[in-house]
Amino acid sequence: MLGREGGNRLEVVEAIFYDDLDPQAYATGVCVLHGDAFAKLWAACRAKKLSVIADVHTHPAGGFQSFSDKTNPMVARQGHIAIIVPDFARWPIVENRMGIYEYRGDHEWIDRSTARCPNFFYTGFWS
Repeated sequence: MLGREGGNRLEVVEAIFYDDLDPQAYATGVCVLHGDAFAKLWAACRAKKLSVIADVHTHPAGGFQSFSDKTNPMVARQGHIAIIVPDFARWPIVENRMGIYEYRGDHEWIDRSTARCPNFFYTGFWS
């Protein structure tokens, strides 16, 4: 998710998909981005004057953070948001079942999911 930071708020304005960055991203059955994919990502961010705000991926069941998620952040930068959509993102997507985690650095995360932080993630009309 690409967007802008404004004060205490992050606004997503565009999405870029893993397989657009790396056609082999899902070749192993899990998402793996190789180094050149990040070069494409940073170039897209510079060209659009946007930043990586969050990454989004799915899990087969709940929106929990796996060991691999915790130890391999997509963007290892403090403040980065990881969103995990349960049930392989099958409709209907229930917001309070999604996992929303904020990276704090050094493989530490804060759970910002709706159950714990009901006002952290907003998708309404006035966003």
